[in-house]
Amino acid sequence: MPIHVRAEPGDYAEACLLPGDPLRAKYIAETFLDDVEQKNSERGMLGYTGTFKGRPVSVQSTGMGCPSAGIVIEELAQLGVKRLLRVGTCGGLQPDLQLGDLIVALSAVPADSTATHYVGGEPHAPTADWELIHGAVHAAKELGRRVRVGPIVSSDVFYDPDGDRARRWSDRGILGVEMEAAVLFTLGALRKVQAGCLLTVSDVIVEGEFTRISDAELKAAVDQMTELALSTVTADAH
Repeated sequence: MPIHVRAEPGDYAEACLLPGDPLRAKYIAETFLDDVEQKNSERGMLGYTGTFKGRPVSVQSTGMGCPSAGIVIEELAQLGVKRLLRVGTCGGLQPDLQLGDLIVALSAVPADSTATHYVGGEPHAPTADWELIHGAVHAAKELGRRVRVGPIVSSDVFYDPDGDRARRWSDRGILGVEMEAAVLFTLGALRKVQAGCLLTVSDVIVEGEFTRISDAELKAAVDQMTELALSTVTADAH
């Protein structure tokens, strides 16, 4: 039994969503899944297993930041999870992004040392699994959902003291900033599991302005993203 995800092999489905927030994990389980059982509560990191349209799926919170997410991802891999899809929010870094837009991450700049430690400091480009990327984009287009595919950045600082960093990321074509995907993609490669990341734009932080989505609009956008993510991650589950 792992130290932080206190479960046994078989308690988690091969397909698993990864929200950062434990309460979002609870909400996803109670709102979208059938036959739900709670599988973990250690340190408040809530985890659940159920079914989505008859297909087994789990949802496990990762906490905030790559160090916390790395622990959870390692332990889920130990428990037999094969497809890990992060569902989160991000700050939008391109001026044409709108609040509530969906980003499908292609790669994640590791502006966090956790992923770097895993590769011994060597150059590495954390990259999502193509099958999950393709499935998410296809599902989004079927729903008529506006979607952007491209690179994001995983930062280890939320309240960044460098006020110009967002502009520099934006100039390099980075779509959004969040805090967990780089270690998810890195561990996906190292542990030979599929890893992907869907993000809802909750803030836009370019051109010297900061705008924040309303709670109601965020809930609606995240609900759409979650249903899309569940369809994607369970596509091959039986």
